[in-house]
Amino acid sequence: MEDIWKVIIIDNHPALMLGTKMILEETAHLSVIGTASSVKDGVDLVASVQPNLVLLDDALPEGSVQLYLRQVKQASRDSHVIVLTSDNNLSLFAGLMSMGASGMLSKESSPAQLLHLISSLRQGSTVIPLSWLHQGVVPIPAEIPTDGYFDLSKIEHTIMIQITQGFTYDKIAYMIRVSRRSVDNYLRKIYNKLGVNSRAQAIEKYTLYSHTASFNTATMNNMITPPESIVPVKEVALD
Repeated sequence: MEDIWKVIIIDNHPALMLGTKMILEETAHLSVIGTASSVKDGVDLVASVQPNLVLLDDALPEGSVQLYLRQVKQASRDSHVIVLTSDNNLSLFAGLMSMGASGMLSKESSPAQLLHLISSLRQGSTVIPLSWLHQGVVPIPAEIPTDGYFDLSKIEHTIMIQITQGFTYDKIAYMIRVSRRSVDNYLRKIYNKLGVNSRAQAIEKYTLYSHTASFNTATMNNMITPPESIVPVKEVALD
């Protein structure tokens, strides 16, 4: 007899979450233990239940999917995580898989496709849609030692962390006590060091490696004062 997998759904669309729950519970070996509509509630639930499987919406309002995928995996390292996405991008799939996701599925997929992916995970495999493979095979990086991988200054690390948390550039300027123009200048330097051309690419590349222990250590040693402890003062341009 197959073990019953405990499942948690993290999604801020109540109707979709209920529909997914009903689909899963029609299967004898799946039991939806709980649902959450925010990252915080979802991570707390995952930490408490330690489920076999988490279905994670990629469009929660608290920040980037890379950020809250990392939080879920930190809460329960052994849980499988399927990211439900509207972005059918193979490079995103590779990045999320390298951060610990077990699979990625389009929100337009059928119930049968979802159940097939879950069944594959139970057997130690995953599923990649042919449409993604036709984009070209993208290698999935292993956990790479990253001490010194990104030669960012303390303030550049802090800006990138705030960007991955969803802060606007104006808010970042206010929090680290510099002008908006200075933030723009820092971003140009950051993009150059990361070898990217956009905010989205910077977030993807930065968070791709930030799940490793060595990167976290290097980052904590190079951060400026955390934003929560900063008392705002008059902005000073650092150009």
